[in-house]
Amino acid sequence: MDEKPKELLTVKSVMAREPEIGREIWRLQDARQRTIQVLEGANNRLINWRLPQENHDIGSLLYHIAAIELSWLFEEILEQPFPPEAEEYFPYPVRDEQGHLFKVRETSLEDHLRRLQVVRGLLVDSLKVMSVEDFRRPRQLPEYDVAPEWVIHHLTQHEAEHRSEIAGMLLAAQAAMDKEKFSNPSGK
Repeated sequence: MDEKPKELLTVKSVMAREPEIGREIWRLQDARQRTIQVLEGANNRLINWRLPQENHDIGSLLYHIAAIELSWLFEEILEQPFPPEAEEYFPYPVRDEQGHLFKVRETSLEDHLRRLQVVRGLLVDSLKVMSVEDFRRPRQLPEYDVAPEWVIHHLTQHEAEHRSEIAGMLLAAQAAMDKEKFSNPSGK
């Protein structure tokens, strides 16, 4: 009987000025890879489908994840305004007038993944050159003080929570589409 080799589960460090920050970057990347895995096999129809009782779809969640990450990066970590080129990737607000996630419709999965990749690249590039002292230095904002170290913790949690929501929505979308095919085999 061939036994599967035992896995070694550790946190690794990616190339960064400080190995400790490299481990935090690895955690961010691990969270993102898990999100990408949940999306494997998804198509644009699934991404734009929504539950009747929901105000948003998976695409809107992906947009939200990227927008919030960009916001935390520039407003809290870097303490500077958004770069003008960010508007190319974020033509919509994060929330509508009622406070719900803005419905980002008719955007391809590929475009959502590209947006996530661009924002993550900006975040990782900023973290790689940071000192541990700056990583732990609280930024003084009007409503709260926050250190980049906490921001990274928050972003991994934020993505994990929405990844779970996305996984549930994908299952519901697939079930609804399978039911539609069953009840209307001709596809009309």
